[in-house]
Amino acid sequence: MKNNFGPVPSELVGDNAPSVRPGDDPALYGSAVLEPTTPVETRSFQTFKLTYTVGKLGIDDTGGIQVAFRFIGDMGRPQTDNPSAPNYATVKSNGEGRIGLNIRKDGFRPWKLLVTAEQSGGYLKEGEQIEIVFGDTSRGSPGMLMQTFVEGGYEFRVGTDIQATNNFLPLAQQFSIPIVAGPVHRWCGVLPTLRRPGERFQLGLKAEDIWGNPTAQARGRVRLEPSIPVEGLESSFDFSPEDRALTIENLSCAAEGELRIKVFVDDTEVTEAGPLMIANGDVSGFWGDLHGQSGETVGIGQIESYFDFARNKSFLDVTSHQGNDFQMNKAFWTHLNELTGKLDEPGRHVVFPGYEWSGNTAVGGDHNVYFRDEGRQIRRCSHALLEDRSDLDTDCHTLTDLYAAFEDENVVMYAHVGGRYANIEYDHNPEIETAVEMHSAWGTFEWILTDGFKLGRRVGVVCNSDGHKGRPGASFPGSSTFGAYGGLTCFLTDKLDRDSIFEAMRRRHHYGTTGCRMHMDVGVSLPDGGTLYERNPDAMPNTPTHQVDRAVMGDIVKTTADTVELSLDVAAHAGIERIEIRNGLTVLETVRPYEKADLGERIRVLWSGAEYRGRGRNTTWRGRASFDQAKINRFEMINQWNPERLFEQRGSNSVIWDTVTTGNFMGFDVWLENGQSGNLDIATGLGDLSVALGDIGVEDVEMDAGGLERRLKCLRLPAERLKRQIKLKRSIKLEGGRDNPIWICVTTEDGYQAWSSPIYLFG
Repeated sequence: MKNNFGPVPSELVGDNAPSVRPGDDPALYGSAVLEPTTPVETRSFQTFKLTYTVGKLGIDDTGGIQVAFRFIGDMGRPQTDNPSAPNYATVKSNGEGRIGLNIRKDGFRPWKLLVTAEQSGGYLKEGEQIEIVFGDTSRGSPGMLMQTFVEGGYEFRVGTDIQATNNFLPLAQQFSIPIVAGPVHRWCGVLPTLRRPGERFQLGLKAEDIWGNPTAQARGRVRLEPSIPVEGLESSFDFSPEDRALTIENLSCAAEGELRIKVFVDDTEVTEAGPLMIANGDVSGFWGDLHGQSGETVGIGQIESYFDFARNKSFLDVTSHQGNDFQMNKAFWTHLNELTGKLDEPGRHVVFPGYEWSGNTAVGGDHNVYFRDEGRQIRRCSHALLEDRSDLDTDCHTLTDLYAAFEDENVVMYAHVGGRYANIEYDHNPEIETAVEMHSAWGTFEWILTDGFKLGRRVGVVCNSDGHKGRPGASFPGSSTFGAYGGLTCFLTDKLDRDSIFEAMRRRHHYGTTGCRMHMDVGVSLPDGGTLYERNPDAMPNTPTHQVDRAVMGDIVKTTADTVELSLDVAAHAGIERIEIRNGLTVLETVRPYEKADLGERIRVLWSGAEYRGRGRNTTWRGRASFDQAKINRFEMINQWNPERLFEQRGSNSVIWDTVTTGNFMGFDVWLENGQSGNLDIATGLGDLSVALGDIGVEDVEMDAGGLERRLKCLRLPAERLKRQIKLKRSIKLEGGRDNPIWICVTTEDGYQAWSSPIYLFG
């Protein structure tokens, strides 16, 4: 299947979205033509002319036509004020009276951007025309700036208001433009992270443009250099896939070891895949992104394209689709279930049917719902965007109602933070709600886990994309709405099938990352043994249990031990900057792969946090860092996902930025000359930080910037790249009378993070 689907069929879209309805007669209501409709590149400047011809009924005074664009698009916003600036739009007609453009972002979901040509001072007759030019270059504008992501059909939804009622009837014919990826910016090689000797795995290879879209413009002779022998792996081949990505399947390694594969294109090393740990054990690691939407709800593209991307472009093992329930009509729910049943392939790619219960925060907030089987009843929070009310009686208006309805269902739920956020204090069923989504394209939200510790919640950690751009598993944020790269979850289980993944979800045997594929093995040895609860005892107090002498991430264990031994093995694609070992809210130790004597002339500056927990959480950081008496020899950005935002070195001793964080962090490294002399002075709109360069060492120098964990900090690092693997053991003293959630947070030097699901130990 190819990711080349056009606009979403109207019968699969929420009932209130503009759609073509039977009886829309072009002879009566008019017709339109859009030119051109040939494919265009992401973020290119283009010009489109829409010509509408008035039908038999004419257009009355104060009537007009309207072009609607999807909420999720980040195309340049049309404007009428500056003829020489990007996105200049014009309108004219050959009838009497005047016509003007009204541009606003107050449409209804998912059509938010509305461009309306409004007739006044006269009416239009049959055969007369209205012409709108998007990206009019006649007076110096470079054109209309296209969106940052690929789409089989970028839609221009055209409606007409012939009788001046402000009700725009969609035309019988609608228009879309294919948007394709730009030139190669980076190559990506993708491996899983944990397999057993002889167990099959795959290598994914693709090239992306600067906005993260797999591109068809990649060509070359590929040569692969594995660090250990790989059965079934060709050493070289020509790369020119029609579908923009290549998967090499049925690979295996006969012996234990660490696999990293260097990828060369035309004899130039372009990327490295891995690490993949080949180890004897009970489980393997299967990667998933189980949270995203397509154009049938608030995203873009068709559901077929969404699932194709998950399997064949981001090389996921597990996925699901999570449309907002109040916009998911019965036709699409049926279609989605048919697809998940068809595409689920045990041993290769697991697909779950599901949806997003999108209740307001006041009644529980956003929760992801995953069914083990197809054909289950969707239970919505409301029918807000659905005119068909025939199944209104199946709604569950509160989280409590939803738990009750799912009492006998084979279902798992996650609490997550999207536009609205989950209210973890409202209600909790630990047997159904097994995890919280700590990171997505909306940002990073450790608080959704840590706030639950004081409530006695025992849940695991997952990360997903919550992407709306049709790119599950590799969800770049683009230039609007989202501020972070989408996350991934690694499920630890023995087989890749629904039952095994579902059991891993129920037992919280998984960890999440901000988008990298990192190997993480976390366990606790219990000197006096312990009682493992295979189900959460808060939900099922009489659940069968058994004795263990070791617990792994997600386990709930009752133990009499005062001290346990933590063991961890972390291997990453990049250097590990730090590992925090935590007991609940307390950081017990920060482990770094270097000491004070290893520090060099590399200074790291980071900013992070959000305004608050709701929709308007984005924090704008405008700042300047100046290194007086020192010279910048090298400058690297960290987590700069939007290349159009200002972020650059200025002169020999300054860095300036105008960026956004949404709970996540970003920043930069500089390698200095004379980096022990003078001061580092950082000025931002949220506070200033000044410190002598000679005083910057291993520990963070930090400024609290208020808001929701808003911080500005700096530290010193070794000049060389950091170690990519850390193994260690630590004795941890448990606190009596409460849960001891033992978990770790890993940060890599290129800005990724990972969190283990806590091991819950109690006496």
